[in-house]
Amino acid sequence: MNISNTPNTSSTITGFILLGFPCSREGQILLFVLFSVAYLLTLMGNGSIICAVRWDQRLHTPMYILLANFSFLETWYVTSTVPNMLANFLSDTKVISFSGCFLQFYFFFSLGSTECFFLAIMAFDRYLAICQPLHYPTIMTGRLCTNLVVSCWVFGFLWFLIPIIIISQMSFCGSRIIDHFLCDPGPLLTLTCKKVPVVETIFSTLSPLPLVIPFLFIMGSYALVLRAVLKVPSAAGKRKAFSTCGSHLAVVSLFYGSVLVMYGSPTSEHEAGTQKIVTLFYSVVTPLLNPVIYSLRNKDMKNALQKFLEI
Repeated sequence: MNISNTPNTSSTITGFILLGFPCSREGQILLFVLFSVAYLLTLMGNGSIICAVRWDQRLHTPMYILLANFSFLETWYVTSTVPNMLANFLSDTKVISFSGCFLQFYFFFSLGSTECFFLAIMAFDRYLAICQPLHYPTIMTGRLCTNLVVSCWVFGFLWFLIPIIIISQMSFCGSRIIDHFLCDPGPLLTLTCKKVPVVETIFSTLSPLPLVIPFLFIMGSYALVLRAVLKVPSAAGKRKAFSTCGSHLAVVSLFYGSVLVMYGSPTSEHEAGTQKIVTLFYSVVTPLLNPVIYSLRNKDMKNALQKFLEI
């Protein structure tokens, strides 16, 4: 990683400044308390789902194994940003080191990509359960489920490896202020001493693919599910089929709705405040709501959570 000075800088840059949410000291403390509570509730909610699936034998099925892995992912996804954000609320300098910034960048986007892949294979699981119910046990075996889970983690963490290595080797000079609460690639690239169109092209090409490809796969899966459900003669059968997919669809809508608002149009069209709010929604609010959505809409999960909490 190269750090250079220009005539406009008087000292070598030793890190970045994350502005976060500028406000009074009292406001910073209030935000610290609110986000601390949200973070703890997120860890408790997703941790409860993991424990319920682990200890309830009836939930040892591909659907709930995928859900437990997804909850495990969510705990790390929110952890990649919130602890540093909480520290910044109480910090006067709000400085993050270069290594800390790029590590956050890598883990945040890698975990986000992994989440997209998980949502896709969870949609595939629901497609098999509804459209191929007789063949579901022979297709969605424990081995296939494990391979899908491992593939999600591997592809998610390999996807941004090359871009992050390239960007981390670039020279940064001038202002070191990032008007965000995390190390976002857009502000980082604006701080480089020399614009490298090739790097920006590579990043702008690779970044949308983990979003777009799983999203198209999810939409295709649910189009087939919808066609199959519409062929079910009884209203009760249709309700049961839709209830099977309801939780997953709600999570997909929350996550992709906010992400597409953020990345569906050029970043330059969004003001810094809008970027922060939208990013906050899919990086903090969605992981907080996911356990609630899955537990409220699923009787087996509610029963398992009640038994786990009574222990």
